[in-house]
Amino acid sequence: MKTYLVGGAVRDALLGIKPKEHDWVVVGGTPGELLDLGYTQVGKDFPVFLHPESKEEYALARTERKAGHGYTGFTVYAAPDVTLEDDLIRRDLTINAIAQDEAGELIDPFDGQRDIENRVLRHISDAFAEDPLRVLRVARFAARFAHLGFTVADETRELMRQLSSGDELSFIASERVWVETEKALSEQAPQRYIEELRTCGALARLFPEVDALFGVPQRKDYHPEVDTGVHTLLVLEAAARMRRDSRVAFAALSHDLGKGVTPEDVLPSHRGHEAAGLPLVEQLCDRIKVPNAHRKLALAVCEHHLNVHRAFELKPSTVLKLLEGTGAFREGNLFEEFLIACKADSRGRTGFEDVEYAQADFLAAARDAAALVNAADVKTPEMEGKAIGEAITRERIARIRAVRSEGRWPN
Repeated sequence: MKTYLVGGAVRDALLGIKPKEHDWVVVGGTPGELLDLGYTQVGKDFPVFLHPESKEEYALARTERKAGHGYTGFTVYAAPDVTLEDDLIRRDLTINAIAQDEAGELIDPFDGQRDIENRVLRHISDAFAEDPLRVLRVARFAARFAHLGFTVADETRELMRQLSSGDELSFIASERVWVETEKALSEQAPQRYIEELRTCGALARLFPEVDALFGVPQRKDYHPEVDTGVHTLLVLEAAARMRRDSRVAFAALSHDLGKGVTPEDVLPSHRGHEAAGLPLVEQLCDRIKVPNAHRKLALAVCEHHLNVHRAFELKPSTVLKLLEGTGAFREGNLFEEFLIACKADSRGRTGFEDVEYAQADFLAAARDAAALVNAADVKTPEMEGKAIGEAITRERIARIRAVRSEGRWPN
């Protein structure tokens, strides 16, 4: 029985990145042997065990044979006669198929080190096409390693196109689509995920609401980049520069979905696209099982981002309604993330990448001032019930007006 470090830990070490976790493969072993050594079995579809001390995952070397559709449509064989190379060849990319033995020697049967040096994401074999989820995984790795100059090999893109042109993508469980997407949205270059999916045709199949934005014109005086899809990519890029957070990135991705359904006869104007986008955000969230925290932020940004851009034109009473409608007085980070997404929308335009966005600072200051108001500040002995709430509202409006008049903000 021999144990090898495999996958991301080996790859990341070669890239000079500190590995986040360590995965191991066991060659020549049996479940009984590992259980006798104190390992705990956790895998149902194939034997995976947790180390008794480190709790890292150790999987028996295995092979997989296509037996159905989708991510789970495989027959797995794990036994002592499965070799290390048998196990590595079933993996997706060459850079993920490098192993390291206990002496530190690398086993690299598919030239993953060469592809790391050349910054190429390349599939190992035609078996890549047996698992449609790999289309999303390659796009995610493109987002993860874009800052290092990685690109997708032409022949791998061609396989991704073939998978996207058939019906295989429809067999990916919605939860798996979201898992890969959430990881990609947390990377340094989430826009690359969308770009790669669009290039191979997967975006139209999995995210039609987003794909519909490409080719839709906007007013050039507001959007020098013109194309709504290009703007969305720029907003994603701007959001990642400010905060690598999947909630902010998802809000950035979905904030302008309403522009994809604007009637052609009114283009390039998109009046009312905020309201038009809300059911599309809900539709997308329902289909790929987006968590509630991501959904809430995305809906808030979709509905209110234009009012944030116009914050200095709003009456103090309207500013208060905006704050209330975006969770500014609730606990949590929703409002802060909301403002980051709106700032990304402003900066996600050609030539506006470093523009100042005083609206966010003003609204944060207005929220802080209004949040200090409580019943004790406004209540009189004869006041009760509804009158107290109305008095709190009046005082909050007054404090927002005072913030505006301090002279730091445009009047």
